[in-house]
Amino acid sequence: MRTLTRGLSALTLLFAVSVAGAACVDSVVLVHGNTGKPSDWDNTYNKLRNSGYSASQIHRPDWGSKSCPSCNDHSGWEETPVRNALVAAVNSSCTGKIDVIAHSMGVTLAGQQIVKAGLADKVDAFVGVAGALRGLWSCGTYPWNVWSSTCGSNGLSVSSPFLDWLEGRKFGARHYSIYSWIDQIVCSTGTCTVGGIHSSQIWNSRGNKSYSSYGYGHFGVQTKTADVQYNYIR
Repeated sequence: MRTLTRGLSALTLLFAVSVAGAACVDSVVLVHGNTGKPSDWDNTYNKLRNSGYSASQIHRPDWGSKSCPSCNDHSGWEETPVRNALVAAVNSSCTGKIDVIAHSMGVTLAGQQIVKAGLADKVDAFVGVAGALRGLWSCGTYPWNVWSSTCGSNGLSVSSPFLDWLEGRKFGARHYSIYSWIDQIVCSTGTCTVGGIHSSQIWNSRGNKSYSSYGYGHFGVQTKTADVQYNYIR
């Protein structure tokens, strides 16, 4: 009987330690870029999983057309998957807070949905990777912009009504920016800055990590910076 009692006590203690040691961390939402896919975040996803996050704590919405990059903007069906993922992450987070890491057009789309859904106070860290928060010179300047949805009034032309509305808004308690000076998209015209500031740099960023070495272009800064992304949301 004593042996049985001791065995049960040991199991109870082991269970208690296991529960106490379970990771309670902010749920994370990973938002891909224009014509991207959730698997673009595989390196970040694996970093999070290896750092103690469960699969259910990581949300990877899939949005937008995959075959027509110029068709995607920030108005309509592109919005819904991202907003649903943000809301689901908040509702399931054991901390009541979430972290958001977004790439390219996903940065502006995620920021927009946080603002429109009134979730800024639920976001601890917002990490923008290679976004175009100040616009793309390749899209032109609104209203003399390239004629496409991506570059239109709800798109990424410099001074578009959408970007003017988004500018200065809060996406979370902490903003961080990761970007490249050899970005094939943001810097495609040879100029990375708008108004003297890199277009990928979020206002009021607590941290900015920039790259200019080979391999760290528009997509490299997403796939090769998982450690930096993780350190920003910790």
